[in-house]
Order: sequence, then structure tokens, then C-alpha cells
Amino acid sequence: MSNSMDDVAKQAQAFFIIGSNTTEQHPVFGAMLRQAVKQRGAKLIVADPRKIDITEFATLHLRHKPGTDIALLNGLMHIILEKGWEDKSFIDERTENFDEFKATVIQYPPEKVAEITRIPVEKLYEAAEILASCKPMAVIWAMGITQHIVGVRNVMDLANLQMMLGNMGKPGGGVNPLRGQNNVQGACDMGGLPNVYPAYQPVTSPEVIEKFAKAWGLRTKDELGKMKDEEKEFIPNPSREAFILSDKVGLTVTEMMPGILEGRIKSLYILGEDPVMSDPDTKHIRHCLEKLDFLLLQEIFPSETAAYADVLLPGATFAEKTGTFTNTERRVQMVRQAIEPLGDSKPDWWIISQLAKKLMVRISDRVQKEAAHAGWEFKDTAEIMFEINAVTPSYGGITHARLETGERLQWPCPSADHPGTLILHTKQFTRGKGKFMPIDHVPPAEKPDDNYPMIMSTGRVLYHWHGGQMTRRAKGLMEVYGQALVEVNPDDAVKIGLNGKNILRITSRRGSIEAKAWVTDRVPPGMVYANFHFPEASANELTHASLDPVAKIPEYKVTAVKVELV
Repeated sequence: MSNSMDDVAKQAQAFFIIGSNTTEQHPVFGAMLRQAVKQRGAKLIVADPRKIDITEFATLHLRHKPGTDIALLNGLMHIILEKGWEDKSFIDERTENFDEFKATVIQYPPEKVAEITRIPVEKLYEAAEILASCKPMAVIWAMGITQHIVGVRNVMDLANLQMMLGNMGKPGGGVNPLRGQNNVQGACDMGGLPNVYPAYQPVTSPEVIEKFAKAWGLRTKDELGKMKDEEKEFIPNPSREAFILSDKVGLTVTEMMPGILEGRIKSLYILGEDPVMSDPDTKHIRHCLEKLDFLLLQEIFPSETAAYADVLLPGATFAEKTGTFTNTERRVQMVRQAIEPLGDSKPDWWIISQLAKKLMVRISDRVQKEAAHAGWEFKDTAEIMFEINAVTPSYGGITHARLETGERLQWPCPSADHPGTLILHTKQFTRGKGKFMPIDHVPPAEKPDDNYPMIMSTGRVLYHWHGGQMTRRAKGLMEVYGQALVEVNPDDAVKIGLNGKNILRITSRRGSIEAKAWVTDRVPPGMVYANFHFPEASANELTHASLDPVAKIPEYKVTAVKVELV
């Protein structure tokens, strides 16, 4: 998030929520937004095909067709330009490439957008006026925006909107993605992406490679090339590359799985992830895992993926370890150990360090002795944070000691005397001037046809979390929501012939599931909504692995299906 949650909730005069079921998936922040609407009259626009709970508090609900976010955004910006509501001074002073962007947006008049999105023209004008007149306005989104083949383009267009209206770098404004999992932000910050080191430093940059090679006691390819043959001998082939920092971009999860069948991936080390439940096209995922030579799984509970593991390592839960989480607003928070790890479980950092040291011993005794200083002799997570301070500029001043005193620290926090950053881009963008990007509407990868006439969208429900390994073990939650439910519109229920019956078969080009129908106007006609919490009826049996070309995220939100009575 460019802004903080309390800043958005207290300062924004309007909220534009798109692709986020905020009250169910981020209930604390959702409650803050509801109070802002009720107590101080903030305007709320919700753009979502479903009538999600927060629409009850909305000034306006834009119920657009799944996969038409760009057309909707371009249509709203067309109207803003038509009316002269754009922030001309912000555009002139802080942005570039506006004319090229404008040339694209003017190709989306309201009538064309209404045809693409199914939103009436008058509602488009009403929404545009609210967005332009209520300042500051905060944009809020989640995976309903990113889980498309145009996920990156969707995000860019939302940035276009906020720059055009001058809402960037302002209290109560900004672009505010809500992360989908606990500590996803922290994992990305620490380099849990295939193309960057910690703090989003590119793996392709020679300066960055040299920096981390020096910090970790490793070598660059250039250094290896300058070494004499006798100096290279202590690094035996074929393992020499293991001690050289690569300049190659790695693979995403969605690239690794097909890489197994292509012979590029022989083994996987999976930590706290359940691809059988959370990846698209479950049948294909199972087939890939069966073909692996070796699978190491580190988990707190046996999962659906555990059936394919050769070795299962017991990790510790949040209550059994000390460290930090970084939440969706870039805020680093202490996690303190409350109980001793149960059974043989150990903190993840300890398991990783032990594995790394044993791998070093396997490769070369001499390498182990020389590389012992390279970062695996940690005593606790406070020492790990000291290394983070040294190599991660945005975390340079964030220490356990400061957090323990109660300081609120949001990165970037580059030094020990820095207070942290509540709002990003207040004076300039990271690249200098913000660049408008011309973004055109691209239809979803999979479209309904005569055989698969309906659209299925997927997501989570309030009572369960992701693959459900923990929530399905909670008796109280299972009493409230104990089986998979598929939302179906009453008009479609009549066409299907439910007539008091309630078990549906939903079929896509990849498979079928059977689940109980929840007849509700939460979904529009022609659409069903399913979740992936229950292995016996997971929506990911049906989803497809069409990927965004940049982020490589699957298009979970638009799948063509056939729905019939069992």
C-alpha cells in the first residue's frame, strides 16, 4: 500500500474498491472502511460482479462483467477527461507520457464501455463524478484485480487513474493493494521473487550481484573467470555454480510446475505452500508432482500436497517462534514466541540454515570451512535482522530493539534514526516522474461457448483460509461452513431445474466437481462463484493456467463452465 490503513480510513473522502471482497478477506480494514462511511459520510464505490457484503455500504455498486476491469477504468477516465475533471497541475508537474495515454483512453466512450462491461452509461457518469469530486480518493484492490492474464495491466491502469486525479502521495489517497496472505509483503521484500534480491534489487544488475556476493562470501562469474586454475580446484565441478551468484531470472511457481514435465525441474523444496489446493488445474498439478524425482515439504500440518512428499519436515507455527511479519501497509511487526515448539517442530529459519550447512558439507569440506561466515551461523532471528539491515536499504533502520519499544516502522526506513514512511511518493516517484501507460482492454483467455456457457469466478469465504489446512481443523468454523458451496443466481437455478434440489455438477474443460448450491443474487445471471477450501470440491479442479505474461499469475477469476443438476 502506498498509504497506511488508518490514513486511508480517516482521511479519504471517497473509496474506490475494485476486485476486493474487503469485509470478508480483510475484515479488520473492512470494518474501518465501514465506519468511515457510516460515521463521517465518506463516499464508497464498489466495482465487483458479485453483490459482496460491503456493497451494502456503497454509494454506488458497479456490477461489471468479469474480466472487463480495464474497459471500466478507461471508460471512467474518458468521462473525467471529457468533463475536464483531471488534475492538470499534478499531471504537468509530476508525470510524463500523458498524451500517449490520453490517445488510448479517448477510444473508450461510455457507450462502448457499457457494451463491454454491461454497466449502464448513467452509472459510469455517476461514478466518474464521485471519483473526481471527492478528494482525496483512495483506490483499494486485491486479487480480483491481479488474478487475470491482464493483472499487471489492471494495476497500471489504476495507477493511471490516481495520477490523473492527483491522488498520489496525498494523505487519504494512493494506490492500496491488499495482500492476500499473511506476510506476503515481507516475503516479497526479502527477495521471495525470481527476479530480485531483497528490497527489489534486480538479480540482473552487476552492482547488485557484486554487493550480495561480497556480503555472503560468494563469487561473481567475473571473479571466477579471473581466478587461477589452482584457486578453482577447491570448488569441485559440477557444484561450482552453487557458489556463484547468478544473473539469471528464476522461475515462478506457475512456471516450475510445467517445468517438471519438460525435464527442467527435478526436485522441489516447498515451504508452507499447498499447490494441490491453491494452484490452477489440480489434475495437472498432481500429474506434475508425481513426476518429480524428489519433493521436500516443510509444513505445520499434513496437507493435500503431503501425499507426494518424499520427506516431510515439521515447521513451527507463528506462536512457536520469534521474528517479524510485514503486513499489507509495509508495516513491520514483532511476532513473539508464546509456547515451545511442539514435538520435533523447529522454526523455519533454523531448518533452512541446517539444510544449507549440510549441503555445504556434501559439496566440499573446504568450502564448508571457508563459507561458514557466509550467513548460516545465526543464533536467533535478531541476528538475521542485522543482516537484513546491512543488505536491504528499505529495512536499514528496522531492528527488533526498536520494534520492542513499540515504534511503528513502515519501510522505507533506511537508518536507525529514520521514523519510517507512512505515505509513499509524497514528493516524487521512485523513477522520478510518474509515467502514464496506455492500456487497452484484452478479453479473458477463456470465453463461454455453447458447451461451457457460464463464467465461474473463484475466491475465499470468511470462515476459511486458502487451502483450509488450519480452518478445516477448527470445529467451530466447520459447524458454520462445513462444506463447499457454489453461489448460483436464482434465474439460473430455475433454468438448471434445481426445484428444491441442491447438488450441482460444475464442469470445465479440465474436470468436474460436485457441490451444494447456494441460490443467491450475490452473483449475477450467467455466473457462479466457487471456493477452493475443500479438496473434495475445489474450484481449482476447474481453473486454467493461462498466465499474466509479466507476473505469471493465473487467471483464476474467469473460467468457462457448464452447470447442471446432479
